[in-house]
Amino acid sequence: MAATTSAAARRSLAAEAADVRFVRIHGHQVAYRSAGSGPLILLVHGIAGSSSTWTRVLPALAEHHTVIALDMLGHGASAKPRADYSVAAYANAMRDLLSVLEVERATVVGHSLGGGVAMQFAYQFPERCDRLVLVASGGLGKEVNVLLRVVSGPGSEYVLPIVLTRGLHGVIGKVSSVLNRVGLQQDPLLEEVWTSYTALTDARAQRAFVHTIRSVIDVYGQRVSARDRLYLAEEVPTLIVWGDRDGVIPVQHAHAAHELIPNSRLEVFQGVGHFLPVERPDELADLIADFVSTTEPANVSESRWQDLLTTATATPVDVDQI
Repeated sequence: MAATTSAAARRSLAAEAADVRFVRIHGHQVAYRSAGSGPLILLVHGIAGSSSTWTRVLPALAEHHTVIALDMLGHGASAKPRADYSVAAYANAMRDLLSVLEVERATVVGHSLGGGVAMQFAYQFPERCDRLVLVASGGLGKEVNVLLRVVSGPGSEYVLPIVLTRGLHGVIGKVSSVLNRVGLQQDPLLEEVWTSYTALTDARAQRAFVHTIRSVIDVYGQRVSARDRLYLAEEVPTLIVWGDRDGVIPVQHAHAAHELIPNSRLEVFQGVGHFLPVERPDELADLIADFVSTTEPANVSESRWQDLLTTATATPVDVDQI
């Protein structure tokens, strides 16, 4: 009976979380999904993703927490203006969203680019960050999938409108619809990739995608790294989660970050690629919930932050490797 009730509760939370809500910040529409009650967990998606990345994770976490999954500017149902799409700008936007929603602090969970944004948020606003969860995170080393490096190069903004045409999406969308009608459901991973891909048929989304890519990646790889500041994360409980078959950002980045962040926790899922929130949503949700329940939220004073910055004896980092 208890199991049945729990399943029903999850379905109810899933339905609640399916509704996209909107607020207006600095004149721009910002979309997000929210469910549950309790201490806040903020979920941050990756490049070309949206709050829907967390559809299968959010209901389980919402059983004991308030969970917010936002569409970052330039993504999902949020506005896509000609704007600053750097990780610092995204961190500022997260701070503003929490302020508008009258939330003081959050455990921040970031996937891919969202991990880099989460680290930037903790760095810029340590007083607002309870914990960090980095899921196949960007910003921890140079290596990244070659396709993203190509997109960061000159001329990609002229190629994308040709490759990402609505006509092509329409044809493949019809094939998908037929498969669903005959009972052949899509693989969740392929569904997530396809959702991200189809979102880029809009010219504004394509422009935001290219600007976002170029803010963190160039033809040589990732060009924004937090490695030289990871010693600061000693003050913030940090969980690092990766798939051992990640073809976008190598799992070696997880091990390197684990060594550089004192007292961090590392979990590597076997047989999993880059999209853990889609490939292993239940296990990921359980892991995040366990991490939150077994750690105390960070409490970093201004004086402590100053001490860390002025007296820390962090191991020197080779700038050519970050």
